[in-house]
Amino acid sequence: MLIIGSGAAGNSLALQLPDDMSVALISKTELHEGSTYYAQGGISAVLSNIDSIDQHVEDTMEAGAGLCKPDVVESIAKESKVIIDWLLEQGVKFTKKNGSSSRDKLHLTQEGGHTYPRIVHAADKTGEAIQESLINKVKKKSNIKLFTHHVAIDLIVSKDKNTNNKKCIGAYVLNKKNNLIDIFQAKFVVLATGGANKVYLYTSNPDTSSGDGIAMAYRAGCDITNMEFMQFHPTCLFHQKAKSFLISESLRGEGGKLLLPNGNSFMHKYDSRGVLAPRDIVARAIDSEMKLHGLDYVLLDISHKKNQFIKQRFPTIYKRCLDFNIDITKDPIPVVPATHYTCGGINIDINAKTNIKNLYAIGEVAHSGLHGANRMASNSLLECIFFSKKVLEDIKNKRKESHSDISNYLDHNKNKNISEEVIIKHSWQEIRTLMWNYVGIVRTNERLLKAKIRVSIYKKEIEDCFNKNIISGDLIELRNLVCIAEIIIISALTRKESRGLHYNLDYPSTKIKGTDTVINIDTKNNIRLYQQK
Repeated sequence: MLIIGSGAAGNSLALQLPDDMSVALISKTELHEGSTYYAQGGISAVLSNIDSIDQHVEDTMEAGAGLCKPDVVESIAKESKVIIDWLLEQGVKFTKKNGSSSRDKLHLTQEGGHTYPRIVHAADKTGEAIQESLINKVKKKSNIKLFTHHVAIDLIVSKDKNTNNKKCIGAYVLNKKNNLIDIFQAKFVVLATGGANKVYLYTSNPDTSSGDGIAMAYRAGCDITNMEFMQFHPTCLFHQKAKSFLISESLRGEGGKLLLPNGNSFMHKYDSRGVLAPRDIVARAIDSEMKLHGLDYVLLDISHKKNQFIKQRFPTIYKRCLDFNIDITKDPIPVVPATHYTCGGINIDINAKTNIKNLYAIGEVAHSGLHGANRMASNSLLECIFFSKKVLEDIKNKRKESHSDISNYLDHNKNKNISEEVIIKHSWQEIRTLMWNYVGIVRTNERLLKAKIRVSIYKKEIEDCFNKNIISGDLIELRNLVCIAEIIIISALTRKESRGLHYNLDYPSTKIKGTDTVINIDTKNNIRLYQQK
């Protein structure tokens, strides 16, 4: 099996595969680097007596604004206790009440959209705790071969001459250590590459989130669904030297207040739930207030809580803010919205299967139907583990399949020029700035159409550069990034309403019945389908 991506989704799958199964695990940089590691909040699970599966489902469906798949939401909510138990078995040290080791004594906090406290966490660095535990286990398994500093270029897909059905049989992968391209052949290929939030100028995500898996799957012929729903986290630290540092939603869950610089609160004007409204509502409220008052940021204040509580509950945020001379026990935190999560992605079924045989997608790269038009906080890590188990179940009866022969070899880097890094960096910056200004939190048809024209020009230039020059990791990411930008823009233009994370001033109302936006590509590399269905 080939697993592309080493976050919670990829690592948890690798760990659960049988010991007699050969596994190649691809990581763009070091194993720990990725969105999982930086996830602060936690993982949602129904563990308290006051809570229920039905309530978790209802909260998730409401946050998803009519586009969640009920069967998927219910299945994942029901599995939440089992998933927490499995993570505890892997050695994840979640925060407990009074030092207890029992699952029943795990400390639960509350975040936006959740009716009750149901967020299991490890202080304010849950992702780091999960990632480190999984990596420690992965390194001990002899059947898993790790390939760090390798970046996938494209999937290798065969087509049946009689049925025209496609089957994934491997991938082209660049070894960034020596700039050589290898072919990885596999019976099963799993995309666990994370989201595409680096397509925007400001993001809470690390540099690895360039949408590689979605772009590769798109080029291979997968259905890509609901990419207009890019979640902006309401509260990222606003500071010139603070690169993409997230201020966890759990800080608001513990009593943090959103304020204007003059000290006035404002969330009550937008939603009765105030600071604990779903992320799309809070992000738009902050964006609206910033534009109304000409502000660069708003304030998030938890200084009214006791010093000891703040330092114990939010040690990472406390220390990081101190680096910028902000003492959160005394001072409010300047914050702004930034892209945080890709709610759309590669369309999968309940078994994580794509529309290409033997190709699976799990985690943020996938569109499973759990998040709908807006992801509820702390459901994403839950989704990662759930679908890794589904892949395991689905391949049990397929392991006896023979390998497909890969006789063609594409040497991308033979007899090519070395591309100038300045061109790549310039294109990168322009695309991300364009997406931020034209395809942001609030959209219009005029801005979207202008963005579409400009991105199409960039795409042709970058594809030409890719075909003529020696391939580098940066060039691969740039090629994927412009592909993602085009998909987002077309998806946004297709949706003739405002729903969840997509808000268009030209279509401010929400249709009664929600539909998905599906994008695909034909063999001539042109958009074939961009209609709601």
